[in-house]
Parts: sequence; structure tokens; C-alpha cells
Amino acid sequence: AKSRTPRLIRRGNFTGAGGSAGSVGNMKIQLKVLDYVVIALSTTITLVCAFAVYSGSQGKTSVSIEGKYGSWLFLLDGTDETVSVEGPLGDTVLKIEDGTVKVLSSPCINQTCVSAGKIHRHGQWLACLPNEVFVSINSEAPEGELDALAW
Repeated sequence: AKSRTPRLIRRGNFTGAGGSAGSVGNMKIQLKVLDYVVIALSTTITLVCAFAVYSGSQGKTSVSIEGKYGSWLFLLDGTDETVSVEGPLGDTVLKIEDGTVKVLSSPCINQTCVSAGKIHRHGQWLACLPNEVFVSINSEAPEGELDALAW
């Protein structure tokens, strides 16, 4: 019984993963002037939209703190405050300074809220779930400006 070894048959000019740029199999892709215009225009529109959404004035920025026994609202206008929020396990201590908020200490076991660090942007939040404390940053859009939902 004679065994047969398979033979590799090579057809065409396959370039594989290490092939030349701008080619797919035997076909070469040629970009035309209008292709470059479309790429440049779409890149410009994307950058302008990103700049409009993520920069500029955001109006008044505030921090909302909710605990089991009450809710508080502080403006993030550069004032420094230390806030103690009572929860079922004890007091969660928050530090508001330089437009940021962080949890200094909490009576919870895992300390995830403390290790989360500072928050400072609209929509960011911190939570100490075992102690039922929730902190979020909110911004008001200035008069006449579109907000993220209308955009």
C-alpha cells in the first residue's frame, strides 16, 4: 500500500496577509480624487461634531448626592466642601474640590467607591451600594444651546 502525499497547487497570484498594500487578491484598488475628497470631508465633519459636543461652555455644573435619608445638590463652582452622608452602615464622606468629587471614606467592606477616584464630567457617577449613597454630576445647557439629546 503506497501512500499518497497531497500536493499544493498554486493558482493565481495570491498575496496573503503580507501582500502589498492596496491590493485584494489580484485586484488593485485605485483611489480617485473624489474618494480623497469624501474621506477628508467625513473626517472634518466628525472632528467638528466631536469638538461641538465635548467642548465649550456647559452651563452650571452641579453634583447631586442621594442617600437613604435625604438628597443634596451642590454647585461645582470651585468651592471646597467635605460632605458626610448618613447611610444604613454609617457615614460616607465625600470631598468636593476644584470641580471634582471623590469618596474619601465609607463604612462598606469592599471600598470600591473609594478606589473609583474623582469624577468631574456631566454624566459621571459614583455609588456606594452597600451604604445606599449615589453621587452624580449634572450640567445645565446654557440658554439657546442644544443639549446632547437634541443633537
